[in-house]
Amino acid sequence: MPDIQIAATDGSGSFGAYLALPKGKPAGAVVMIQEIFGVNAAMRALSDWVAEMGFIAISPDLFWRQEPGVQLDPDQGQAQWDKAFACMKAMDQDKAVEDLKATLAHARTMEGANGRAATMGFCLGGRLAYMMAARSDADANVSYYGVGLEGLLGEADAIKAPLILHIAEKDGFVPPEAREKIVAGLKGKPGVAVHVYPGVDHAFARMGGHSWDARAATIANGRTAELLAEVLG
Repeated sequence: MPDIQIAATDGSGSFGAYLALPKGKPAGAVVMIQEIFGVNAAMRALSDWVAEMGFIAISPDLFWRQEPGVQLDPDQGQAQWDKAFACMKAMDQDKAVEDLKATLAHARTMEGANGRAATMGFCLGGRLAYMMAARSDADANVSYYGVGLEGLLGEADAIKAPLILHIAEKDGFVPPEAREKIVAGLKGKPGVAVHVYPGVDHAFARMGGHSWDARAATIANGRTAELLAEVLG
């Protein structure tokens, strides 16, 4: 069972979310945005890590409209990947942004919250974190190896809050020409930092995963922690 339920703003029901709480209060909140594998063990571990840094972490189930409670393991074979891609293709990303906005609003009003909230997403979640930067009032946004961002550059002018993009140089889902468009399209934009990590592949920050890279992940996570501490208090 999910830890909490959040009402969808379109009246279609409610969705579950994993909740990790810090020891100290009050705290800023971080909406943790899933990969294509759902709110699985990796997303829960990342949420726990954010809570250990002193923030409220909430990871909503964004596949709930198709199948609630999807939890897949990318290191357990092709069938897991096939289902993950099927879930992603069936997702209405605009509805996912609505659900993330609802999660953001919920996080800001939780007991012990200080009213400030950010997003942090990975893979599909990295794309959605960029969309939240352009379409929501999140206080900061962090995108790890977001996919298809070159197609969203037209929304860049709407980005007002700080945004960090962590991009893998050897990302199989982000070809070099796409990466170059992203870097060029966001160059010089106030508050937006784009970091390319040499020699690493997609999902380099998923600890224990097949593409895990301790050096790149540590550097990226340090930059993330610094921004969250600065913005969320």
